[in-house]
Amino acid sequence: MAAAISSCTSLPTISHRRPTLILGQHQPPTGYRRFSNASVNSVQRRTRHVVASVSTTDRPAPVTTAGDTGRGSHSQATKPPGELAARWREIHGSNNWEGLLDPIDDVLRAELIRYGEFAQATYDSFDYDRFSPYSGSCRYPAETFFRDVGLGGAGYEVRRFLYASCNELKFPNFVTPKHKNADDKLWSESGTFIGYVAVSTDEETARIGRRDIAVAWRGTITRLEWLADLTTNQRPLTNMGIPCPDPRVKVESGFAELYTGKDSACKFCRYSAREQALAEVRKLVELYHSKGEEVSVTATGHSLGSALAMLNAFDIAETGANASASKKAPVCVFSFAGPRVGNLDFKRRFETELGVRALRVVNVHDRVPTVPGAFFNEKAFPEAVLRAVDGLGGGVYTHLGALLELDHKASPFLKDTIDISCYHNLEAHLHLLDGFRSRGGVFELRGRDPALVNKSADFLRDDHMVPPVWYQAENKGMVRMEDGRWVLVPRHRDIAEHPEDTDHHLQRLGLNASS
Repeated sequence: MAAAISSCTSLPTISHRRPTLILGQHQPPTGYRRFSNASVNSVQRRTRHVVASVSTTDRPAPVTTAGDTGRGSHSQATKPPGELAARWREIHGSNNWEGLLDPIDDVLRAELIRYGEFAQATYDSFDYDRFSPYSGSCRYPAETFFRDVGLGGAGYEVRRFLYASCNELKFPNFVTPKHKNADDKLWSESGTFIGYVAVSTDEETARIGRRDIAVAWRGTITRLEWLADLTTNQRPLTNMGIPCPDPRVKVESGFAELYTGKDSACKFCRYSAREQALAEVRKLVELYHSKGEEVSVTATGHSLGSALAMLNAFDIAETGANASASKKAPVCVFSFAGPRVGNLDFKRRFETELGVRALRVVNVHDRVPTVPGAFFNEKAFPEAVLRAVDGLGGGVYTHLGALLELDHKASPFLKDTIDISCYHNLEAHLHLLDGFRSRGGVFELRGRDPALVNKSADFLRDDHMVPPVWYQAENKGMVRMEDGRWVLVPRHRDIAEHPEDTDHHLQRLGLNASS
C-alpha cells in the first residue's frame, strides 16, 4: 500500500489533531449549518433538493434557503414505512444486489448511509487527545454511545466495544510514553478502541424486519495500524489462528495480525479483537434465535475498517458464530473505500462456499481500493494468469463482492483538489451516496447536509462558506479557572472491560479461551 500513501512524509499518529490519513480519518460528530443563497443558487440548476437537514432523529432541522426540509434520519426520509421490513433480505444481499445499484434503489441507499454512519461513529468517538490518559479509547460510554455521537435516533444499542493490539509488529502505538506518573497512567500502552458490536432495539427491529447485529470497524489512526496497512505480504488464514479447511486461502498479514493480535499484559487486549467480536455475535445470535426471531449480521467499516469487516464476516461464517441449533443468520458486509484483503481462494471461500455477501462502495478517484496487489489483481490479468502466479507465491490480490462506484466530480458541491485524502474521506462518500441516482445521472441530494463533508476535510467549494475541518472541542478542553488560569481539567472515564461470559461463548465456538 505504499503507493497509496507515498505523499505522506511521516507516519501519522494520534499525537496530531489533524493527521493526514489515507487509510482512515478522524472526524467529529454530525453537525449542520445553513447554506447561503449564493451557494444554493450555484447548484440549484442541477439539484432539485438543496437540503441542510440533520441525519438523526433527535436533533432539530435547520432552516434552509431552498429545497425540502428533511427532519429525521435519511432512512426515514427516503423509504416508505414498512418497505424495508418486507425487503430486508434483498437489501442485505440475498441476490447480490442485482438490479439495485444502477439506478440505485432508494431503500438500499438509505441503508448504505445508515451503516456508513455506524462506521463514521468509530471516528467520531475516538479520543485523539494525546494529553489525556484515555488517549486511544472511546470517548463515550456504551449506554449513551449513539446519542453522544449525534445518532440518537439510530435505533441500535452498543453491546460491546472492541479493542485491538498488534504486538507482533514490535512498535509503540503512540509517539511517546506521555503519562509517567502513577496517577496519570495511560489506560493502555498497546490497545486502542477499534469498533463496537451493536444490536437493533425492539422498535427498530419491527421497522427493519429482523433483529440486526451490527459490527462496525474503525479505519487507520495509530502507528500500529499504519504498519498493519503497510505489511502487504500474504499468509494463510490457518496460520493466523482463523480456522479454514483450505490452506490456500491467504490474506494480507498486517490486517490479520491486527484482527487476531492480543496482549496478555493488557486487560483490554487479553482477548483479540477477533475473539471479542465472535463471542459477542455468538451470544446475541443464540439469544435472539432462542426467542424465535429472524436475525442478520452486518459488518461495516471504512478503509482499514473495511478490511477488518471482511475478515470478521468471513470468520463469523467460518466458525458458525452466526448459527444456532436451528437457524443460520445471513452475514453481509457494507464496505466503504476498502482495500483488497486476500487472494482468489479467499474470494472463492468467502462468496461461494460460505455464502457471505459484500457490497463495496468506492470513489473512482480514490487510490486505496487499488491496493494491495497493485500489479497482480483482478483488473490487470485474467483469473487463469492470477492463479498461476498465486501458485508460485506471487502475492495475488482480488476484490470480492458487488461494486457501487461513485464519482466525486459528479457533485456540484465539491471542488477540484489534489488532496487525495479528500477522495478517501468517509463523509464525502456518504454525501456522494445521498446525491447518486445512476451512472451519468443528475446529482440530487435527498437530505444529508453537505457541510458534513468538511468536518475533517477541505473538500467543499469555497462559495458554500463552510470552513475546512470545522469541528473541534470547545477550547480543546481547556477551562478557565476562578483565578484566571486556563487548565486542561482531568476527567475520569470508566473504560468498559470484557464481559465475564466471553470465555464461555468462545468455548461454544470451539475456540480456546484466553488465558
